[in-house]
Amino acid sequence: MTSEVLSATKKTADTQNLRINGERLWDSLMRLAEIGATPKGGVCRLTLTELDRQGRDLVVSWAKEAGLSVEVDQIGNVFMRRAGRDNSLPPIVAGSHIDTQPTGGKFDGNFGVLSALEVIRTLNDYGIETEAPVEMVFWTNEEGSRFVPVMMGSGVFAGIFTLEQAYAATDTAGKTVKDELHKIGYAGPAIPGQHPIGAYFEAHIEQGPILEDQDVSIGVVQAVLGIRWYDCTVTGMESHAGPTPMAMRQDALQVSTRIMQEVIAIAGQFAPHGRGTVGMVQVYPNSRNVVPGSVKFSIDFRNMTDADVDNMDAALKAFIAKVEQESGLSVKLEQVSHYPAAPFHPSCKDAVRRAAQQLGYSHMDIVSGAGHDAVYMSMLAPTGMIFIPCKDGISHNEIEYSSPEQVEKGGNVLLHAMLEKAGVAGRK
Repeated sequence: MTSEVLSATKKTADTQNLRINGERLWDSLMRLAEIGATPKGGVCRLTLTELDRQGRDLVVSWAKEAGLSVEVDQIGNVFMRRAGRDNSLPPIVAGSHIDTQPTGGKFDGNFGVLSALEVIRTLNDYGIETEAPVEMVFWTNEEGSRFVPVMMGSGVFAGIFTLEQAYAATDTAGKTVKDELHKIGYAGPAIPGQHPIGAYFEAHIEQGPILEDQDVSIGVVQAVLGIRWYDCTVTGMESHAGPTPMAMRQDALQVSTRIMQEVIAIAGQFAPHGRGTVGMVQVYPNSRNVVPGSVKFSIDFRNMTDADVDNMDAALKAFIAKVEQESGLSVKLEQVSHYPAAPFHPSCKDAVRRAAQQLGYSHMDIVSGAGHDAVYMSMLAPTGMIFIPCKDGISHNEIEYSSPEQVEKGGNVLLHAMLEKAGVAGRK
């Protein structure tokens, strides 16, 4: 064997048994959760509030203690860098968000940010030098619970939204993103999108029940489902529920329920990743003894590929045309939002899978039905996600929970996936 091959083999052997400090990661999660803690054990730390500032300050202080340099861009995304042997290489980045829902939990987003911090702390503990720099990041306003659009910071970074569009967004009190960013001191000088990224990883709780149901420790995320949202309005005619014979009614609700059932049927036709949901219904005039004259309801379609979502869309429109002809009622279908499917990069998925295998953790391929900052990062750089189970699949809820053991396993997988991408230069 050549000296170069021997050296590389030794470096790999040196790091194979490397593990994060699970107790330290758990402690960091619990300490961050104290900022905005709710009586039910959750967290309310809305984006760009004073509590968000306190959370940001705490994470940044930990990063500085770990020797990281800090860069803040104009939309408030914060990058924290650990230098590599060759700093001309683009960094290997991991992170997520620390803003929460009004009744949020301790793990959604926060686990991704603090597991990235723990990876860096572990590299420091063992004096591991990487070839490329490694970074942690938290993105602004992923949740979208105070300002829309969701995933705002990563969206501006990826050029999906302009900085001006984001700055102009207002909350229910009329306060703007721009003013609130300046108020908390996180309107940085760096231009979004100009920060290089060699590869991006995001560790996250699943926010669904599959891993727990299958008793699997790690989800190797294949993609984030593409989403298409619609408003559907069926127009009939109100009439008295008693004197109007059944055959002579123009019942908007009965026609609507046919479409609603077809939404579910279409999702089943495009299994295993098809999703179809009707979550909001408005009935007019909403009186118990009046035949409904108008119904407006939401439709949510999701699938793993854009082609599947397109096919679901075509099937829905064909069924609606049939229903209109059979019923004589008018049906208006309006698409109100669309997010493309985000398949993750094979090299990043393989890095996650190899890490889980090396660590001896049970793992399975899985898809994400929820949006994440990784969606927009996948448009810019090779991207992968790591899922860990959460109890009963519950998230966006104060009782959201993942165990210390599950958190530690996810952190270890992130460590080894990042090391594979960053490369091991040696020990300091």
